[in-house]
Amino acid sequence: MKVIKVQFKPLGKRYFFGVANFNLADGDAVIVNTIRGVELGFCIGNVFELKPEELNSELKDVVRLATKEDMKAYEKNKSEESSVVEKTKFYSKKHNMEMKVLEAEYTLDRAKLIIYFESEGRVDFRDLVKDLADEYHTRIELRQVGSRDGAKVFGGIGPCGLVVCCQTFITQFDNVSVKMAKNQNLSLNPVKISGNCGKLLCCINYENELYTELRKYAPDTGDIVETPDGPAKVLSCDVLNKTLKVKYVNEDNKFGYLALSDVKFVRSMDKKKKKEENE
Repeated sequence: MKVIKVQFKPLGKRYFFGVANFNLADGDAVIVNTIRGVELGFCIGNVFELKPEELNSELKDVVRLATKEDMKAYEKNKSEESSVVEKTKFYSKKHNMEMKVLEAEYTLDRAKLIIYFESEGRVDFRDLVKDLADEYHTRIELRQVGSRDGAKVFGGIGPCGLVVCCQTFITQFDNVSVKMAKNQNLSLNPVKISGNCGKLLCCINYENELYTELRKYAPDTGDIVETPDGPAKVLSCDVLNKTLKVKYVNEDNKFGYLALSDVKFVRSMDKKKKKEENE
């Protein structure tokens, strides 16, 4: 089946749509039906073939290419979004609601107005919805999002000194765990490994696959390895530079730094296989 990726806002998530009989290319504006309603999106990349077994759900086709009238309506909706955010902030303060209003967007036909907000807990926004419905005379949907999405809206500078990744190229967030930080010998101090959102840095995920692969061919901390000066216990392992810090077993208070190529050990991947076989 021929499909194309469609994105609805810069750095937003990309969705698959069937191309139907349209000749689509990168950057084309198209009209599609989504669970939110009629929307205008932009094609990302070129048409490609997708196997039926690769689909997670039923795939909708592109309805049509966007017209000049569609683009005018789209631009008009976009121009009003900032004022919607300000008005929502006004009403939320009026009702003493603990929420941070982030973004607002209309569907193309203005049948629905979606407002995104961040909050520490659950929010009863029935009075807010009533005020907004009276103000804008359309269906109102308030959607609570996580702290990562909130940080993506406001942006900022990361600990690396660059603009945060979620405002430059990340289109969807992947899972990041403390296990990944341990795998890369990073400090487990929350201040050092957390981003502006308060969650673990997204960049911890970037090199994790490489570290995992390299650790298959390196001893673990606590392993005993054979060295030219006798057996030694591994205190730490720098898999990128392929070096070890060791403490010699037969000599008190003797430490050393060795290259992986200078010691003999049972590879981590072999140990894992043996453990599985024994179990």
